[in-house]
Amino acid sequence: MYAIVETGGKQYKVAEGDVIFVEKLDANDGDVVTFDKVLACSKEDGLVVGTPVVEGATVNAKVVEQGKAKKIIVFKYKSKKDYRRKQGHRQPYTKVVIEKINA
Repeated sequence: MYAIVETGGKQYKVAEGDVIFVEKLDANDGDVVTFDKVLACSKEDGLVVGTPVVEGATVNAKVVEQGKAKKIIVFKYKSKKDYRRKQGHRQPYTKVVIEKINA
């Protein structure tokens, strides 16, 4: 059984026990978060696709940690104009483990 959920403007295919990295959520370590935007859900009798979401379906997940991704370098450059800008960026994330799919 799996579900497709939307959080942080992205879609994730999840199953029970999966560990995923999502955009930063306002939750502490050990908290249980509920994703209620379930776009599709597979059951033993087939796939249920929502219009746009599946009614009454939720996914419960437990927050494992908050963190930041590896640093990326943003380098802006214009040739022959002596223009160079170097900037680093670390995207914050929330690591969650999927506990239960309620459909």
